[in-house]
Amino acid sequence: MKCTRFVFALGMLFACGPSNRDPGGGDDTQPGPDAAVTTEPRHCNKMDLVFVIDDSGSMQEEQSNLATNFPMFATLLSNYVTPDGEKIDYRIAVTTTGKDLMYTVNNGPISIPMNESGDDGGFRNNCNMTKRYLEPTDANMQTVLSCRANVGTGGPSYEMPLLMTKWALGNRVADGTNAGFLRDDALLGIVMLTDEDDASTEQNNFTVTATSQPPVDFHPANLIQFLDTLKGNRSRWASGVIAGPTDCNSSFGNAAKATRLQDFVMQANSNGTVQASFSSICDGNLTAALQKTLDTFQTACGVVIF
Repeated sequence: MKCTRFVFALGMLFACGPSNRDPGGGDDTQPGPDAAVTTEPRHCNKMDLVFVIDDSGSMQEEQSNLATNFPMFATLLSNYVTPDGEKIDYRIAVTTTGKDLMYTVNNGPISIPMNESGDDGGFRNNCNMTKRYLEPTDANMQTVLSCRANVGTGGPSYEMPLLMTKWALGNRVADGTNAGFLRDDALLGIVMLTDEDDASTEQNNFTVTATSQPPVDFHPANLIQFLDTLKGNRSRWASGVIAGPTDCNSSFGNAAKATRLQDFVMQANSNGTVQASFSSICDGNLTAALQKTLDTFQTACGVVIF
């Protein structure tokens, strides 16, 4: 019954959401982040979706719950027809919140060296499919997407969704790892899911205590500026964050207050648009959070400039 309600709710979202495609195809101009927003009705025919999922040790229950919803989410996207008679041309990629990291934990007289491995923003190419992003025409797309969303719990201890979003769409595109994913005429949608606050740092080989954080040096404003530059306009990207609004707990475990991720949402929306949304990972059922995220993407589609 929950699955049926989820599919119905998402279907209503797409049926009622505004649109983003100029029937004439638009042009190739790249207006700046502060350019005026168009009110011309457009159809949301193209979306590039990136999921940045926490793969640290505390995330097993949340990831399993998310993975069970992905086949329904993929089916809805594959079957939906826009008012102009076209299906949504989407791409979906999955990466994680961790990077390769060496650091030392200093606990009084004892120093413990740590060496952790992460995806460094690389899109997953597992689950019997080597391509790093999925499209509607891919065989067994729903099954592969569900598999990739269940990213495991063996990732680094420090979650860096802000920096890994930048690395996924910047560094890993530049070095060819994630090449071919981004399209100039598609809305970029980013979903960050974690039960901790962001701890993004570009440093390595640092020292922490048992209670301290790494030397955070990549901030919400840095990612917003990167995305504005990458897409050419604030209206061309949107984000949904699913994390802790406070220190909270649910049947899926505990979550820490994600202060930096809440700041990212507030700053992204600071120009009066709705580019980002925040949902609680402690709600117990992630379907509502996914619905809110898709609603945000649809709202952003209604004012996108191409």
